[in-house]
Amino acid sequence: MKTMIFQSVCFVALVATAILATGCGTAQSPRRQVDDITITAQVKAKLASDVVPSTVTNIEVNTTNGIVTLAGQVESEEVRNRAEQVAQSVAGVVRINNNLQVEAPPIGAQNQTEGSPPPR
Repeated sequence: MKTMIFQSVCFVALVATAILATGCGTAQSPRRQVDDITITAQVKAKLASDVVPSTVTNIEVNTTNGIVTLAGQVESEEVRNRAEQVAQSVAGVVRINNNLQVEAPPIGAQNQTEGSPPPR
């Protein structure tokens, strides 16, 4: 009986240690983490000054090991491309994952841009 309890306690301790070790670990050094935070802040600042201001709030920026991921919705392909160019210009950026999606124009706007009158 005591052996069974001892084995159960050891098993629980082993599982708890494995969970803690996995949860607390990171593949990034503290310096790399600070660098990534700095890159993210610089990309956001440059986006705010160099891209359409109304769009910037829709762009999420995440940096891991110098790889910047842009996500969210923008109003045009031009803004999407400009955001990528701006992010690439920041020192320390290794690569850009541009996951920005271009919003579809409203249905009425499509008809107007094609030269037909708006729907009634």
